[in-house]
Amino acid sequence: MQVYRLPPTVLPLSEVRRDSTPGSLADELAVLGYPGFAHLRRGANRLNPDAFLLSALAQSNLEARVAEGLPWVVLRYPGMPFDWLVREARANNLQNRLGFVVTLGLRAAGRSDLEPLEQTLVDSKLVKQDSFCKELSEPERRWLREHSSNEAREWHLLSDLRPSALRSIA
Repeated sequence: MQVYRLPPTVLPLSEVRRDSTPGSLADELAVLGYPGFAHLRRGANRLNPDAFLLSALAQSNLEARVAEGLPWVVLRYPGMPFDWLVREARANNLQNRLGFVVTLGLRAAGRSDLEPLEQTLVDSKLVKQDSFCKELSEPERRWLREHSSNEAREWHLLSDLRPSALRSIA
């Protein structure tokens, strides 16, 4: 048997899954190599990081530790087919969430190599205010309107996630 050492970005792209379970997303993030979930690695099938990223962003209630790992995915796999990613994000109204993830990653890592992707997403930013992968009650919305991070505000999102909170960004 011959083993090819190809990156997961060559794997087939799939449709956005909106019904993933929190455990399955954590397992998939571990399979992609996320250090924060190294203890979860099992013999699961590999998957394309683009498809994982969009499916995670599409969740109405994403587990916070998985959400913290999304900027790592963008930074870890800069060879992703960003044209497909942006097209699908736009088709699913996820461009603000994706832009937020890209901005968090760039600022946490102090990198600038993904600024063209960030700018492409800025060009199609939605005006509508959204939460970042979490259904919010009205008291939570009120609190986050005052306490959202600058990065979340840039993307019209309600979230207190900040670059300094991302532990696994190198």
